[in-house]
Amino acid sequence: MCTRSGEQEQTGLPPVCDEGLTFYAEVLKGHFQPEECPECLIALGFVHRGGDGRLVPIPPGLAANSLLVPMEQSIESTQRVLAQARSAVHQVEEVYRSVGSDSGVRVIRGAAAINATLESVVNSCQEELLTAQPGGGRAQELLEDALPSDVAALRRGVRQRTIYQHTVRTHGPTLSYVEQVSAAGAEVRTLDEVFDRLIVCDRRIAFVPDPAEERRQFALAIEHPGLIRYLVGIFDHAWERAVPLDYAPSAHRPPLLANETRRAVLQLMVNGYTDETIAGRLGMSTRTVATHIRKASEMLGSRSRAQLAYLIAKAGLLDEDEPAAEAV
Repeated sequence: MCTRSGEQEQTGLPPVCDEGLTFYAEVLKGHFQPEECPECLIALGFVHRGGDGRLVPIPPGLAANSLLVPMEQSIESTQRVLAQARSAVHQVEEVYRSVGSDSGVRVIRGAAAINATLESVVNSCQEELLTAQPGGGRAQELLEDALPSDVAALRRGVRQRTIYQHTVRTHGPTLSYVEQVSAAGAEVRTLDEVFDRLIVCDRRIAFVPDPAEERRQFALAIEHPGLIRYLVGIFDHAWERAVPLDYAPSAHRPPLLANETRRAVLQLMVNGYTDETIAGRLGMSTRTVATHIRKASEMLGSRSRAQLAYLIAKAGLLDEDEPAAEAV
């Protein structure tokens, strides 16, 4: 009985077990009964069972003809198919570059096409993946879909850097995702306000929403080296200003959220933006914006939005050198 038969499930061929090697040596001497022959010797052709039931040992050189030749022919056939496929890809790539991508920018239409393209590019990423995700916490189903491919890329040695907005620091699903990718080696930081969504793979292709269209149905794939350098420069500048998000399950509401986010809310309010506009820019609800403004009003004793803006300016609470956010 072969003791290593489980390996056949992985390779398609049974390996010669220790019992098989011992039996082959003995059958060469004319020993052992036919029913004692290990299955691997019969399957690989090293032993032939004659019509009378007797076992005949086959020299390995002869067995190789029936064992190896078909495999070599199959490999040669696969190599020919592979060469044809590479040739087809090269020909289509030449047409694509000469006709469809003169500017280094192309439009991808449809959510399904966008998702499929992004998945393919992320799976082929080898060195670096940069992502900017504005809009606060992401939907749990999107995070669950992205987690396996992101972790797989990290295990391949891909460096991943992601920028979120401060508001994700209280969003459970995003924090759970961050915890898992951080454990695999990803770096995550947050800012009060993030530029539009951006994904850059290996600094060779970038994806941004098409600002002129419905962003879920249209995306721009950018392969122009100059444009990619520009986008990476924007990302790196934001990365330097962002704050690391080191999340642990026992973490409480970070002081940064109450301080930096409220500071950003008040700065936009002083500049004349409505609650709806502030909420859209900072990735939070209008109710949260109103809460930040209400708490600041209570602290400063203001009775109107205009008075609050006046008191903030008079006290210099938003000045860069003042620790204003701690007081508010």
